[in-house]
Amino acid sequence: MDEKEDRGNYRPIADYAAIGDCHGGALVSSDGRIDWCCLHRFDDDPIFCRLLDDSKGGFLSLQPLANFETTRAYLDGTNILRTEFRTTSGRVTVTDFMPVGRTPDARPHDYVSLNAPNWLVRKIEGLEGEVEIESVYRPSVAFAKRSAQLAATEGAILVKDGPALYSDMPFAITGDRAKATVKLSAGAVRFIVVAAKPAAVTHERIEELLAITTAFWREWLWYCRYDGPYAEAVKRSALALKLLTYAPTGATVAALTTSLPEQLGGERNWDYRYCWIRDASLMLYALAGLGYASEATQFYNFIGTASSQSFSDLQVLYGIGHESEVEEQRLDYLDGYARSRPVRCGNGASDQRQTDLYAYVMEGVLTFKTLGGKIADKERKMFGKLMEFMEHCWAEPDQGIWEIRAAPRHFVHSKATCWAAVDRAIRLFGEQDDWVALRGRILNETLAKGRGADGDHFCQTFSGDASDASLLLLPAMGFPADERILRRTLEAVETELRKDEFVWRYLSEDGLGGSEAPFLACSFWLVDALLFANRQGDAQALFETLLARANDVGLYAEQMDEKSGAFLGNFPQALTHLGLIGSAVNLELFAKGGVDALRGAYADRAKRYVGATIGWRGMLAALRRHPLKIKFLSSRRSRLI
Repeated sequence: MDEKEDRGNYRPIADYAAIGDCHGGALVSSDGRIDWCCLHRFDDDPIFCRLLDDSKGGFLSLQPLANFETTRAYLDGTNILRTEFRTTSGRVTVTDFMPVGRTPDARPHDYVSLNAPNWLVRKIEGLEGEVEIESVYRPSVAFAKRSAQLAATEGAILVKDGPALYSDMPFAITGDRAKATVKLSAGAVRFIVVAAKPAAVTHERIEELLAITTAFWREWLWYCRYDGPYAEAVKRSALALKLLTYAPTGATVAALTTSLPEQLGGERNWDYRYCWIRDASLMLYALAGLGYASEATQFYNFIGTASSQSFSDLQVLYGIGHESEVEEQRLDYLDGYARSRPVRCGNGASDQRQTDLYAYVMEGVLTFKTLGGKIADKERKMFGKLMEFMEHCWAEPDQGIWEIRAAPRHFVHSKATCWAAVDRAIRLFGEQDDWVALRGRILNETLAKGRGADGDHFCQTFSGDASDASLLLLPAMGFPADERILRRTLEAVETELRKDEFVWRYLSEDGLGGSEAPFLACSFWLVDALLFANRQGDAQALFETLLARANDVGLYAEQMDEKSGAFLGNFPQALTHLGLIGSAVNLELFAKGGVDALRGAYADRAKRYVGATIGWRGMLAALRRHPLKIKFLSSRRSRLI
């Protein structure tokens, strides 16, 4: 790839901030452009996708006509973004949000969009002097495959097969876009609303929805019980994770976007707008450690509906409405972010075998039970069938946690998580001879074949010699290897895959062309592994360096270029944010109890942290309000009030 190749007029990924309503989401740049938005659902065709094609993709811009400077921040404790524009003649502020709230008769945590679902709101206020501003609206239709057909009516711009724009600004149509220009003086207020359905929009309604949405986010964040030294970053990460949750089903998406590249000009461009079972289970552990209970109920209801036959039928990922078919398509008519092709819609990893997912689901169930939740006796039969499935599944090769697009291999991380799945079943339902024997076989095989030629550290695959950052997770899952081997594994990962604060996932062949940048979640896993190795100073220094790598509003992408510091990959990335939360909690646990406070499973650490911060009475009360109802064999849709 020629590094000097023209990459077009694309904003840096770090230049965006995310807003959403737990149904869809949007990305807003620092200069007032909304270049990505899915209104109805995270995985819908976007109404704005300039992020993936600067010439064809739709957008909604809003900025002064004169030269300007900006500052921006989320309203405290919310996912509501406020951007201030300053010119030589005055100042204006834009508040961007997607309305979300709680029905008046709903129980705490039973959140839905209230009265105005699928709205994107821009409130513009004059602060000082007078500023002339311009807004341009160009919606995308069929993922920008064809141009939008616009029609003007009083107070609105209607779009055939697309959303309507409502505004008290005078929009006029030219071709496939509408434009408005207005002078705003101090005290004046204007609005722009993009709505999926016909709507009645007034200033009063916008103020009401802004108040409801502010209350929603702040009420949800109030339940966060982390008050350690990194509270600002932890709470922003928690808000980002909640923003990525789809309220109707409890699913959580890996990111808001598709096809943001892992390498500029490369082919490693994937659609992350789906629910990965592994990532979502880890997210529940992260939120449980902060004092949240209801997300577990919603997510496991999602799993129950998605897996209509048996637990062993679980896929790697699903559509957020429980869809099992997630066909991957190439949209070759799109330019791609910074001319990185192909743009993909759908994700072919849904058909892969990744045996680690069972362990992470089991870990989530154990976390729930450890914190006081009740699991019905009848579920033992279901888990027994899973253990029967694990009898042969663990010994087969798979695509691994990184979803390689090459022949399956015997990944050490996959084997260790199979051990963990059986171990958690034993902890949940008691020892059975066949389960104990199975756990022992997996452990012995992994210890015998998973180490390098020198025998002193684990490698990526059986009989291999390369390192893999997923091996950093072995201490966190309580894998019972000798501590000397785990320390040497950590050192091998640092030697082969680390450069300063950056960690690559792996450097071995994976069936794809090109390369990728360091993976930010792996850097947080390294923080945890350093703590397990009793290297507290190194862990804390690395963590604080990583905190400084967030963008100006506290968000992270999937990867980062180690030379330029530019974000790469999809954004905002759930796995990175939950890694941050986990490391912050582990640092606090270590500070209070050393390595012993970290030992065991994820569930054990959640219990120690919750017990030390919010107490058992508060968590048990939350769990009683939201009992876990695992219905893995039922195809009935879960109900969200």
